[in-house]
Amino acid sequence: MEFQRARTDEQRSQRRRHILDVTAAMLTEMPVAKLSLNELSRRVGLAKANVLRYFESREAILLDLLISEGQDWVAELERTVPRGDGTPRERGDRLAQVLATSLARRPVLCDLMSNQAAVLEHNISTEVAIQHKYAALQNMQPLFRLVQQYLPELGMEGAARLVETTLLTATAVWPYSRPSPALQAAYDSDPALAALCMDFTDQVRRTAEVTTSGLLARQEH
Repeated sequence: MEFQRARTDEQRSQRRRHILDVTAAMLTEMPVAKLSLNELSRRVGLAKANVLRYFESREAILLDLLISEGQDWVAELERTVPRGDGTPRERGDRLAQVLATSLARRPVLCDLMSNQAAVLEHNISTEVAIQHKYAALQNMQPLFRLVQQYLPELGMEGAARLVETTLLTATAVWPYSRPSPALQAAYDSDPALAALCMDFTDQVRRTAEVTTSGLLARQEH
């Protein structure tokens, strides 16, 4: 395919959006670790050098997609978090369930988060790193406010701690909840080992519940 340079800001934005959309579609078929720039370029319909006109590296593409996926998740939560009635403990447990189940429905987001520190934040320039971190901070603010509005007893600082702990738990648990075929066969064959196979939703929910209870108890004292 003959490359036609995007000449306007709108055309460049559309080209970047297309690259991100194709990347997101690929991640429904394969994990982050198997996504190559060569295959992405082929599916986008551009030479690899031309894809790199819009993003400096594979990792920069994936970091932009992480921000986009995170924005979609927060927007979903803003639409679906239920009204905050009941005791603080009851509301905290409901919120933990919502956070865990909503993350479990977003495997692309969870896979990106689990690769962020070890993979995605490497092979990027300082400029891209700064842009990404500012975008991540901006993403978190409406989520902090949402939690604080649902559980005002936590205050904004407590809401931020709950969100941070929940996301760190999701990041750590995700790869363990996706065992290799050999490990899955081991779990299936031996009940004693099966207990080591982590259920993503359950682990994230329980951690969020315990974190909320602890934060509420600290606020009381």
